[in-house]
Amino acid sequence: MPLQLMGIKKGMTRIFDEKGESIVCTVIEAEPNVVVQVKEQAKDGYVAVQMGAEKVPSSKVKNVSKPLKGHFAKANVEPRRHLKESHLSEGEEYATGQEVGVEYFAQDTYVDVTGTSKGKGFQGVMKRHGFSGGPAAHGSGFHRTAGSTGMCSNPGRTLPGLKMAGHMGNERKIVEGLKVIRVDQEKKIILVKGAIPGCKGGLVTIRKSTKR
Repeated sequence: MPLQLMGIKKGMTRIFDEKGESIVCTVIEAEPNVVVQVKEQAKDGYVAVQMGAEKVPSSKVKNVSKPLKGHFAKANVEPRRHLKESHLSEGEEYATGQEVGVEYFAQDTYVDVTGTSKGKGFQGVMKRHGFSGGPAAHGSGFHRTAGSTGMCSNPGRTLPGLKMAGHMGNERKIVEGLKVIRVDQEKKIILVKGAIPGCKGGLVTIRKSTKR
């Protein structure tokens, strides 16, 4: 599995290519991620690397738990807000304390982006599942309800897995095969074509696409 880097979704914009066509992009700010721990086959049973992102401000270090403080001190790394582990492919090697930034991704390549979708709260079947609903006329008693959920005879119950009203959003989502439009190492941002899950300021993880 490719290395995963963490970044912050800053919002959406558009740029124009050489032909003057508009390309809708999402801006991801990715400060350099630091290697906090390297896991080995002989010691840990698998090969992986643990990355840390977003330094904890000096005024908030007191809130970091003692086990985590010891974990970061062992790696000689300042405490980070977020940790993410990635299984490594053959040939990939990293050292504790090494920093990996946006230069890891090349322009015109493809990436997979994972994030947490926006929470919508409790929603009905029309918004949550796209049901068409009933007639909108005044005499109708069936506007936005789900309708029948079972049967009166055999088996005489509501079957599991039925689409119903309920909590919508706030789920881990991945969008695969997004094209990298631009990489700005100075500003530490990546522009990817299209939309990604989550709201502005949300944490996302980026990896090289596994299918393209």
